[in-house]
Formats: sequence, structure tokens, C-alpha cells
Amino acid sequence: MPQKSTFVGMAVSIYFQGVKRPYFASNRRISLWLERLVALHGHSIRDLNIIFVTDEELLVMNRQFLDHDYYTDIITFDLGTDNKCIQGELYISLDRVKENATSLNQKYSLEFIRVIAHGLLHLIGYQDKKSEQIVKMRTCENEAIALYLSTNSPLKK
Repeated sequence: MPQKSTFVGMAVSIYFQGVKRPYFASNRRISLWLERLVALHGHSIRDLNIIFVTDEELLVMNRQFLDHDYYTDIITFDLGTDNKCIQGELYISLDRVKENATSLNQKYSLEFIRVIAHGLLHLIGYQDKKSEQIVKMRTCENEAIALYLSTNSPLKK
């Protein structure tokens, strides 16, 4: 059965389906960070679901919804109609996040946050198809990580 956490006062829910919640995944801290992050970009959150799954589950979704036959770390679904009010779902493969952290020589906890930020930035309107968009996305991801780190105590590996 998936583990669920709902943040009171915000329409953000986090689920762990078939994967173990990382010890550093603090609901309160993520909630505060997301609230600050969207506000900095002039947005608010109406309804955001973050669902952590396995590589295999995300691969099935990637094939089904995007017609892509490869592993990915995140699939973002924008369900909103108001461009200033976030409504969507982020499906994130914890397997892929762990592997990316290892291959990038990055802390797992920071890669975890980067991927959440990446999906949220897509919902805000940032793209990453062209080289200049990728540069902007990476800059915004790094700013989001810095904001997360300032939200509370430093992350451990």
C-alpha cells in the first residue's frame, strides 16, 4: 500500500508507491520549500501530487503516455488551466534518482530535490528542449536547491 503524506494548508500530496521513503524526505521541509519556490516565480499551488515510483513503473508510463521506450527520472503532467496556479502531477523514479546521483557524483538527497524542482519548474512554464532553455533550467534548479538548503539544516548523504 502506498505511503501518503498530505500537507495541511497546501494542496500538495506526496506518495511512495512500491519504494521506500528516503530518511531525508521531510514532508514539512519539502512543503515549506515548495511554497517558497512557487512564490518566488509568482505562482501558487492549487493541487500538486508528487508520486515516487520504481524505474519499471515509470518506464510503463513513459511508453503509455509519451511513446518513449527508455528510462527517465521524471514525468510531469500539467493539469492546470490557470498559468499562475500550479495543478499537476510529478511521477519520479527513485531508482533513476539514485543512479543519476551516483553517475553525477552527487548526493542522493540533492538529486532527489533537483528532480522535484525540475518537474515543478516545468509546471511553472520552463522548458528544456533547446540549449538556452537547458541552461536556464539548470540555473533555476540550482537556485531551487540553494533555496531548499536555506529552508532548514543541511542535508546528509
